[in-house]
Amino acid sequence: MIRPLIASLAALVLTACASVPAGPAAPSSDLAPLTVRIIGINDFHGNLLPHKRKSDAGPLTPDGRAIDAPVGGAAVLATAVRQLRAQNSDSLVISAGDLISASPLVSSLFLDEPSIGVMNRIGLEFNAVGNHELDRGWQELLRMQNGGCEQFGLREPCQVENPFEGADFPFLAANVTRPDGSLLLPAYGIRHFGSGEREVAVAVIGLPLRGVPALVSPTGIEGLNFGDEADAINALVPKLLDEGADAIIVAIHQGFEADGYYDSGDDCGGAIGPLNDILKRLDPRVDLVISGHTHRYFICEYSQFDPTRDFLVTSTGYGSGMVADLVVTIDPAKHDVRVKAAEMVIVQSEDPNFRRFAPDPEIAAYVAQYEQASRAAAERPVGRISGPAREDGWENALGNMIADAQLAATRANGAQIAFMNEGGVRTDLVPETADGTVTFAQIYAVQPFGNVLMTMDLTGAQIAAALEQQFTVPDAPEVLSVSDGFTYRLDRTKPVGQRVSDMRLDGTPIVSDARYRVTVNSFLAGGGDRFTVFAEPENKTIGPVDLDSFEAWIDGEGGRALPATDRITLIGG
Repeated sequence: MIRPLIASLAALVLTACASVPAGPAAPSSDLAPLTVRIIGINDFHGNLLPHKRKSDAGPLTPDGRAIDAPVGGAAVLATAVRQLRAQNSDSLVISAGDLISASPLVSSLFLDEPSIGVMNRIGLEFNAVGNHELDRGWQELLRMQNGGCEQFGLREPCQVENPFEGADFPFLAANVTRPDGSLLLPAYGIRHFGSGEREVAVAVIGLPLRGVPALVSPTGIEGLNFGDEADAINALVPKLLDEGADAIIVAIHQGFEADGYYDSGDDCGGAIGPLNDILKRLDPRVDLVISGHTHRYFICEYSQFDPTRDFLVTSTGYGSGMVADLVVTIDPAKHDVRVKAAEMVIVQSEDPNFRRFAPDPEIAAYVAQYEQASRAAAERPVGRISGPAREDGWENALGNMIADAQLAATRANGAQIAFMNEGGVRTDLVPETADGTVTFAQIYAVQPFGNVLMTMDLTGAQIAAALEQQFTVPDAPEVLSVSDGFTYRLDRTKPVGQRVSDMRLDGTPIVSDARYRVTVNSFLAGGGDRFTVFAEPENKTIGPVDLDSFEAWIDGEGGRALPATDRITLIGG
């Protein structure tokens, strides 16, 4: 029967396990199956401290309440993982990517070195490369793996720990190759459990989504090739079986688009999202899939969607507010793998209505070093705004404010128009004081990537083409915020090439063959988010860092009023 997350986990207060049908009985064996506990996480994003993100947990209590306490945080996560692992002598902790980047100041200010340090201490064993692992380029990713203090960007490494030792666990990227065809990082790893005739080998394949090039700065991944995910996995399955693997786990940074906890009779919510396109082509000999990227939470029995593929698929939301606790049995003689129990565990220490995990003192002390090092920067006031600036809606005040800041910062380079991508705006900007003061930590959370601004010449026709590229993926448009003075009409009901009309600059119509000076961040200037038009001009004028520009704008004129949201006239709903 269908057993949704709200009912099953609320009733069990997230402490009991939901049974997963075992399927047909395996042939009898003289050797007892070996039990291995698999703990899955994804999208940690450097959340060293607990955070309020109720959408991760959903309404879980019997009366429909969401958990009313911070979730996640490295110290609480460490205790949760330790206690779960203690229930079995054999266990494995696997991450499905985005451990780092797009992270809070306490981690991002230090190039996410403390997030790697935390995961070393927690005992993470494998991490699939996610798109955000490549935000600072492939060379910096290799530094995360191997350690060292070589500087590849604007921010200085090894500010607290010198030298930075790198990750004790491997980053896995089975579908990422260099120009000569060699892998950038290992494709898989194998762990052995048990001994003698009961020894089993568990193989873990890890990989990012092949769409990484559209999600990171192209210059940071120049020369790399991101291959088809299913092809990469399927090519490895027979190789791993030949090497003696008894179980094969896939950790993939791609996911579904719906939340839920699915049991017998359900169809995994229709398996909505790009992950399904991969799974329906996957070798049926895969035993378990740990996913991420979409920040959704689910435990999905995929055989109900496709009976030929009898594996479980998990994802645990965002920031390690939850972990997936999976009990797997492996028959050492028949290589038969069964997930006997699966539970979504909330990582929290305060709400008595749910299982609580006391913060691990060693991890808490380690994180405190970085809190102290970041405090002066984090608490520094940078200016005042007139009210909460949020990132919701087709057009919003926060995106417009950032575009205005970038235009002002590049006026000296001739800029007339600025565009800001919605994916580069990571959170709302909400003053915590009555006078509207915001801190560096707050604006850093909004723009954590350290992109530089680039100004270029574009014709009116190119500007229209760039705005049409907001719909490169029709079901998931990437909306650009626009700077003050630029307006246009957007009709989503029109066919491709006709959606954008009536473009104006300071009230004057944009001329198709006239040239205009346009500013975007370096991510967009390299063709990021599929805005290839911005990559066309060869001569671009480099300006200041985006965050510096935002700070200067907020600090100007004794504070800033939120801009109006009247620059895009939306037609067609």
